Amino acid sequence: MERSPGPSRERVLLVDDDAKVLTAEVRSLGERFRIDTAASGDEALDLVRRTDYAVVVSDLKMPGMDGIRFLTRVRELRPDTVRMVLTGFATRDNAIDAVNDGYVFRFLTKPCPTTALRTAIEAGVAQFRLIRDQAELQGLRKVHRAMAGIIQGFTSLVEARDPYTAGHQRKVTALSLAMARHMGCDEDTLNGLGMAAMVHDIGKLYVPAEFLNKPGKLTEAEFSIIKSHPKVGFDILDPVDFPWPISRIVLQHHERVDGSGYPQGLAGAQILPEARILAVADVVDAIQSHRPYRPGRGRAAALEEIREGRGALYDPGAVAACLAVVDQVDVDAGPTFITQPRGSGDAGRADEEEA
Repeated sequence: MERSPGPSRERVLLVDDDAKVLTAEVRSLGERFRIDTAASGDEALDLVRRTDYAVVVSDLKMPGMDGIRFLTRVRELRPDTVRMVLTGFATRDNAIDAVNDGYVFRFLTKPCPTTALRTAIEAGVAQFRLIRDQAELQGLRKVHRAMAGIIQGFTSLVEARDPYTAGHQRKVTALSLAMARHMGCDEDTLNGLGMAAMVHDIGKLYVPAEFLNKPGKLTEAEFSIIKSHPKVGFDILDPVDFPWPISRIVLQHHERVDGSGYPQGLAGAQILPEARILAVADVVDAIQSHRPYRPGRGRAAALEEIREGRGALYDPGAVAACLAVVDQVDVDAGPTFITQPRGSGDAGRADEEEA
């Protein structure tokens, strides 16, 4: 076996029983590709079992295992590897066999100009990358579907413990995504934001149900426990290797741009953009929704809250986006609750209402 370093991260395997041919090919191609060589099909198969090659180029007539059998075995062992033939014994029949049995990408004949061989291998590497990219995309789609199912399961579990906020996370998600689209966020950001919004209250699994469903005003101690839910949510989600900062978005969705929020007292750009969007959507739905300690106060009160807090409590861009899209999003899905204006004796400040 002869190995030659090169700039391409993918490896190429050249198989030929003529040592002079291999030496010439390594000399002409080694600066472009990372090349391994083998003098027989059996030797080459040992390499294929151990190494993930992008392209395998094989002669047909070799002692022991011939090229057709070898390439057929490569297809079985490494179906993504692009297979090519380079032979001095080209016939119609072996060309058909190479295509039908070895599923070859190129069939080249000797003598083959260096430029033609290099071009063919470059095309093979490109084909290998395309195959891998498609496989990775399919894998990511499966992962995303699995994540969505897990997220939905967590959402249902949270809402089952707190019937007064049933549908809250779903409605906050719809509004958050509409706002983010209006703000020009890309699809990847939308995916991460949507996942985070669906589980932004997952930390309430830690909060005793009697606190969540208490009909009267919460004590300071009870409200302090409820306020721990962003950190608990972070602790639950952070070990999961999401492709988005979901745990940090959940952690920060009660932060405020002036630093008055919780749990970390972050301000301005210290807060993730997705968390700033989620914070506004959360407040709007929370103020509209009925809670055990106070009835919902309606959309007008919710929008007045974010207008008054724009630039101080809430991100101005997120507020503007919410005001622009809120009438187009069905954030009022579900029962209609009695509303009342906020008075001095109301059970909750804005932060308590959305906790």
